[in-house]
This record gives sequence, structure tokens and C-alpha cells, in this order.
Amino acid sequence: MSRLEERRQAKEGLKVLSNRQPVIAAVDLGASKVTCFIMKADGIRREERTLQTVGVGHVQSRGVRAGSIVNLDEATQSIAQAVERAETMAGLNIQGVTVTTSGGQLNSHRIRTQVSLGARPISDNDLSRAINAALGQVRIQGRRPIHLLPIAWSVDSLRSIRDPRLMTGRVLGLELLVVTIDETAFQILSHCIERAHLQFEGIVAAPFATALAALEEDEMNLGCVCIDMGGGSTSVAVFSQGSLVYVGSLAVGGSHVTNDIARGLSTSIAGAERIKTLHGSAIASANEDREMIEAPPRGDDPGAGPVVAPRSMLKGIIAPRVEETLELLRERLKAADIVIETGAGIVLTGGASQLAGVREVAVRIFDRPVRLGRPRRVPHLADSASGPAFCAAAGVLHRAAFGPREAVSSRVLAGVQKGSRAVDPSASPLTKIAAWLRDNL
Repeated sequence: MSRLEERRQAKEGLKVLSNRQPVIAAVDLGASKVTCFIMKADGIRREERTLQTVGVGHVQSRGVRAGSIVNLDEATQSIAQAVERAETMAGLNIQGVTVTTSGGQLNSHRIRTQVSLGARPISDNDLSRAINAALGQVRIQGRRPIHLLPIAWSVDSLRSIRDPRLMTGRVLGLELLVVTIDETAFQILSHCIERAHLQFEGIVAAPFATALAALEEDEMNLGCVCIDMGGGSTSVAVFSQGSLVYVGSLAVGGSHVTNDIARGLSTSIAGAERIKTLHGSAIASANEDREMIEAPPRGDDPGAGPVVAPRSMLKGIIAPRVEETLELLRERLKAADIVIETGAGIVLTGGASQLAGVREVAVRIFDRPVRLGRPRRVPHLADSASGPAFCAAAGVLHRAAFGPREAVSSRVLAGVQKGSRAVDPSASPLTKIAAWLRDNL
């Protein structure tokens, strides 16, 4: 009996499979691979701010294109297989997962609000009123909020306050970041997780998750742009003064480079991916005009010889696509009026960031220092799961362990009840905020 069938029976009450120890499971649903990380509650080392996973599984992604699900059955099987591999390593079975994705046309909006104060110190009730007033402005047609993150508080003329409680003033201000996803994409993803007989516990935007895994605290405080270059999309998260201030995405990724190579060299997709991995580069190299590469021909004609081309031709295919992607991202940030801090750096994550020359192209386009990011503070990960492509899954665990806490939890935004401490999704916003303040402040 397969794990998928066992999980279905457990969900129907025919068999109890769950391990009683609390676990956190993250699924990174990408266009090139699906990854699952499992962590027990005792894997959190708060003193060192490190994590220890007990299970890691990853498989080739199917049914996903440009970060969006295009075949429900294939995507369900990919998720189930990745979870099964992680469960096998961990020696336990999970019931619910938090999903991270860069699909669904991720976008963000800033909301500002103010409430009047009495002649007394600011209390939790005043924070509740400010958050409730901001939530009342969240009306985005066809979009589902997945993150509600306070950027900063203000008291009268004092700005960028982290915790205004016990301060005294006349006006309390709040700037809130609302990250949204297309409602249809949200519903399809939720249905896909349920078809895998798992509880859907919410969505984390992939660029936000990768930033939590790859960035140092100083980078968040001083300002940083984290670019997640995946197989089907490229997304970005911008931090300023320790807070997330922008999230966006483009439906262009590493698979588009592979497709360009397949078309330009008249080879297969598999052959193009192999050539890209072994010989690909976005910058010129010595002797590339004289160095020849071979690519397998398309089709199954046994008499057809390999496609032979100079390596300079390969660079001529890869470089324009990488430059175009990063330039589009730069223009997207300008159009959103995102002011990047002076001296802020760029951190590249995601599988496509490992292509030779991408860092150098990013330095030229953004005119800022650029480094390659990897999952930090997960020291025990094997080499096969510790590269830039695994930042998103690790970031979901970081968020669960260390925050930042949000105005409304992912479970509530996903309509999932949370045991005895759950807040009814139909409750008033004020009730939800009061619960968040009780649990997190």
C-alpha cells in the first residue's frame, strides 16, 4: 500500500498514522522540483538560532509551469512523493504542510492608517484598533492575502517604532504590508494539497521564505534585495530597517533559458538542460570561439549525428535571457517606487542563480554588491540539500521558529482552524487581532 493510500485511510479514520510529537512540514512547490523539509519542535535551537530537520525529500516537479499548477494529478503526485521521501527519512508521518510558492502572480501593497489616542500610555487595545483599521482597507478584487506584516509603527512625529506600547502620544500610526496571491491559484493549490490527503496550513511567498533563510540580520536592517531565481519564475523580496517592504514576481525563470537553448541549438529539452549545466555561462570566457560543444539531436533517428556548435553561441543564447530577466526586475522595482537603501546589497537564491556568470550580470545591472545565498543556520543539511535551490523550504521552517509574527496567522488566512487556540475564520477582524496580540506580543 502506498503512503498516499495510507494517508487517505488515516484521514478517513481507518488507520491512525500521525506521530504525536508536534512537527512542522514545509513544501516548496517549484517548476523544476518539489521539496519537503520536516522539523520536530525540539529541532529549534533558540540560543544559537539554528534549526535541525529530521526529514528531507525532493523530486522532479511535474504538472507545474511558471510556478502555477497546470496539471492537478501530476502536481499532486509530485507533492505526495516528496512528502513520502521526507517522511521515510524522518521515520514519522505528517498531517499538514505549509506551502511556499512563487506562482500566482505574487504582489504586495502598503497600507497606512492612524487612530487617535487618549491621554494615557498606548495599550494592546490601541494596537488592535490600528491593525483592525488597516485590515478594513484590505479589499483587493480577485486576490487572497497570504501575509499581513507590520512594517513600522509611529507615535505622533516619531517614526519606525518597533513596539509603541507604553508610549504616550495623540496619534498612533501603522504601516502594514499586504502580500497577495491570485485567488484562483490559491484555491487550486489548496485543492492540490487536499488531494494529497494533507492538511493545508497556509502559503508563504517564496521570495519572503528564501530571504528568511539566506539573509543575515544585518542585511535586513541595513537594506537588502533578495532575488529568488527559480525554474519557472523569478521573484524578489526587499527588506529595509529590518522589515519586509516589497514582494513581486516575474513569470520568467531558468526553464526559459533551457527552452532558448533547445530552440537555438535544435536539441531536446533534456539535452539543453545538460548543456546549460555543464557548459552554460552568462559571461564571455577565454577561447569560447574555438571551444566546441555537442548536443544530442531531437527525435530518435539513429543516423542523426550530434549538434555541434561553438561555446560562444551558447553564451549568446543564455546572456540575453538572463540580462532581460534582471532588467525587467529592476524596472519592476522602479515602477513600484521601491527605494533601495544606499549600500544595500543583492542576494541571489534559487537553482537558476547557480548558472555561471549570473552574479556578474547582476552586479552590472544593479550596480550593487551581489552574493549567492544559501540556507543559513541549518548546519547539518547534506550537500545535496544545502544549495541556493533549497532556501525556500528552509525559510518556511525559519519563519515558523523565529518569526516574524504577522497580524493574522497563515492558518487563519488559509481558513484553517488551529486546535484549541484556533480563531474562527468567520470572527470579526478585531477578535482575530486580539488573539494575535495575546499569542505574540
